[in-house]
Amino acid sequence: MRISAMFLVLFVTVFLLVLTALVYTNIGFSWMFVLTVIGQLLVVLMVYKVLKDHYTTDKTFEDFYEDHPIGKE
Repeated sequence: MRISAMFLVLFVTVFLLVLTALVYTNIGFSWMFVLTVIGQLLVVLMVYKVLKDHYTTDKTFEDFYEDHPIGKE
């Protein structure tokens, strides 16, 4: 099963938000340290997957932004 880059971005974001919320609980330092290291490894994996993803588009710099298109002459 191949994991898409966008799923990994969502998973890592949710993981890090939960990790941030766990700071305010009475979880032990060793657990927080392990989860933080796992979070850092997940960020590195996420960046690698996003950069190596085989995503193609037909947009160019001439298309400008999709939410503010510039009329073509």
